[in-house]
Amino acid sequence: MTDAKPRVSIERLGVGPRLSEAAIHNGVVYLAGQVPDDATKDIRGQTAEVLAMVDKLLAEAGSDKTRLLRVQIYLADMADFAGMNAVWDTWVSPGHTPPRATVQARLGNPDWRIEVVVTAAV
Repeated sequence: MTDAKPRVSIERLGVGPRLSEAAIHNGVVYLAGQVPDDATKDIRGQTAEVLAMVDKLLAEAGSDKTRLLRVQIYLADMADFAGMNAVWDTWVSPGHTPPRATVQARLGNPDWRIEVVVTAAV
C-alpha cells in the first residue's frame, strides 16, 4: 500500500520550445517575464504594452488584474521608475494593488526598458 498523493495537474499556455507564457497550478497562474514587442517605444509605451500582455494572459488563464498576488518589475534603468509608475498607476485596480518589487536589472535585449513577472489567483 502506498501513501502517494495524486498529482495535481499543471496547465501551460503559450508553450514554446524554450518556455511557456504561463503555467496554472492549484488555482494560481504564474506568468513568464513579459517584455515589449516594440522596443523602440519609451518607458511609458513599453510599460503599457507589457501590461496589456499581462491582461491578455491573465484573461486566457481565467484571471484578471484584481487577482494579482505578486508582481516583480525589472527596469533597465531606475531613471525610468517615475515613467513606469505613471502608467502602472492608471492600470492597477484601486483596492487591489498587489505586493510589488521593482529592481534595476540588465535585461535580455538592450532595447527593452522593462520586464514584468506576475503571479495571480485564478
